[in-house]
Amino acid sequence: MLTDNRRPYVEAHEQVRKSGGMNLWFSRFASSTAQLVGHPYMFLFAVVVLVVWGASGPFFHFSDTWQLIINTGTTIITFLVVFLIQNTQNRDAKALHLKLDELIRSHHPASDDLIDIQKLSDEELDDLEKRYEKIRIACEARRNGKRAEIAVKPESKQTPAASPQKKPAA
Repeated sequence: MLTDNRRPYVEAHEQVRKSGGMNLWFSRFASSTAQLVGHPYMFLFAVVVLVVWGASGPFFHFSDTWQLIINTGTTIITFLVVFLIQNTQNRDAKALHLKLDELIRSHHPASDDLIDIQKLSDEELDDLEKRYEKIRIACEARRNGKRAEIAVKPESKQTPAASPQKKPAA
């Protein structure tokens, strides 16, 4: 029997597994490739390829074709790997945000207004950063036994995280 805590995860996992398709295949392929490309032996392999290519220069008389081989190979590999790594990073970031959102939601003293904060604009995030910096300074002053001189007040322009209604940024 599933606990209520794991039910949403298991249901989502089953739904994705049943749907299969291109997204599931690409996600698995991207994760595997990112793990492979990020391995230290892959770096060593790349260095060996470059050394072999450089050493073969005199044999090919440092021709344009010799240079074109390495330029074309590295360009194609870089182009493809960028998309695979970006997909993996996007998925990891989304999973991390969901985990943090769950921690915020489950911790009663925490402010639920910070859920989905990653969807705010840069200006809204800057305003929140200033607000929390003031809170940090006030807490530090209290810890040091000093009177906090900076009053922590919401900015005159309310951000979605500070207002009761959340409006995700576009």
